[in-house]
Amino acid sequence: MKTHYTIPIFIPESACPFRCTYCNQYNITQKATSPTPDEVVSVIQQYLATIPPNNPDIEIKAAFFGGSFTGLPISEQQRYLEVVSPFIESRQVDSVQLSTRPDYINQEILDLLKLHHVKLIELGAQSLDPQVLQLTRRGHTVEDVEKSSHLILQNGFELGLQMMVGLLGDSKEKSFETAQKIVSLKAHYTRIYPTLVIKDTDLETAYFKGEYTPLTLDQAIDWVAPLFTLFENHQVQILRIGLHPSEGFINRDTLVAGPFHVSFKELVLTEIWKEKLLKLSENNHSDTFIIEVPKSEINYAIGYQSKNRKMLEQRFQKVIFKQLSN
Repeated sequence: MKTHYTIPIFIPESACPFRCTYCNQYNITQKATSPTPDEVVSVIQQYLATIPPNNPDIEIKAAFFGGSFTGLPISEQQRYLEVVSPFIESRQVDSVQLSTRPDYINQEILDLLKLHHVKLIELGAQSLDPQVLQLTRRGHTVEDVEKSSHLILQNGFELGLQMMVGLLGDSKEKSFETAQKIVSLKAHYTRIYPTLVIKDTDLETAYFKGEYTPLTLDQAIDWVAPLFTLFENHQVQILRIGLHPSEGFINRDTLVAGPFHVSFKELVLTEIWKEKLLKLSENNHSDTFIIEVPKSEINYAIGYQSKNRKMLEQRFQKVIFKQLSN
């Protein structure tokens, strides 16, 4: 199994024609301006210096995040992609991935991306419910997501579809339906982000007016856990759960409200394992509970702050988690 490294290159709000109700890229990424092509080279070199060279078991991607990459002028897209090309030609980097809007995909753009080693295109779908998209002012439709997804796959790219839970007008049922549609669109990858109230956004205004109530942390875990299971069951790889814990989120300088936690993924997987363990323990009438767990899952099975172990220890005198090699 290969080890994957991603070299992140942030282009905050570049080419975004809309300000979605929840969005302020600076307060999310702490980056105000897009890098120059020379700065992109520097970022790649800095990351490569920390990665073992010439290792066939390592895959390295240069990733353009934060903005709508394919909404940039073609000449600007080409300049960014061209500075990455020498790293790919020298086999220091394997491919390029990027994130963009669903309504910024067409055949001309895909032809350009093909020429410059782009492998994965992630679309910020956020929701596949028409009402939620309208209330959030995304500026694109469900049909845009469907059309672009089909076009991306037809052209041989890998497809990622990002989603958010707890947006204006959202519900647990709508979020699950969005996840089901992501599966049906044959996405290879997804990201799941609970909606947070960020400073200097329209959502912050709605929050203080009492027009928007964010999910609690427990609600966010409850909404996301079945999505994780759905994606896992359909081989959709989950690249991330929850926003990156930037300094502004941790110290609350840029975060107003919402279900932020530095270990959100661990909390979700703790909940998933809790349900598994409860079912497995139902018919165990001995004083000892023994469970075999893959090495990669052992921390989640035991639970965040040993939550699941403590739960079982209330029912059994002895609880043993046996670690299996993956």
